[in-house]
Amino acid sequence: MASERRTISSGSPYEPRIGFSRAVRLGPLVTVSGTAPIGADGRTVGIGDPAAQARRCLEIIRAALEQAGASLSAVVRTRILLTRIEDWQAVAAVHGEVFRDIRPASTIVEVSRLIDPAWLVEIEADAVVPADGRS
Repeated sequence: MASERRTISSGSPYEPRIGFSRAVRLGPLVTVSGTAPIGADGRTVGIGDPAAQARRCLEIIRAALEQAGASLSAVVRTRILLTRIEDWQAVAAVHGEVFRDIRPASTIVEVSRLIDPAWLVEIEADAVVPADGRS
């Protein structure tokens, strides 16, 4: 029997414009799209503060994983995109707060720009839900 594909929305105004989902679950795999520091009001959170922005990205990722029936403990890979590589330590510290005991594979790279110039960071995550369904 084929696995059912399930899409998760965070309500981001970019989802319908670009044609993407915050996350997609297919069987045990959950992939979370590049997640920017957007508040519930649609505005950028933590302007000028990479740690605050990373924290918001991870809050959105956590919520998407939970909607998909997963949790942060199921994350096996993260990708962190920074517009200023000198922010890596501040962002890595926040990542470490969340993933210290989970320790997924992770990459940090500098990019020239994200969609909104106020975004200093965007984070992606991949998770695998164990066969017993507990993550």
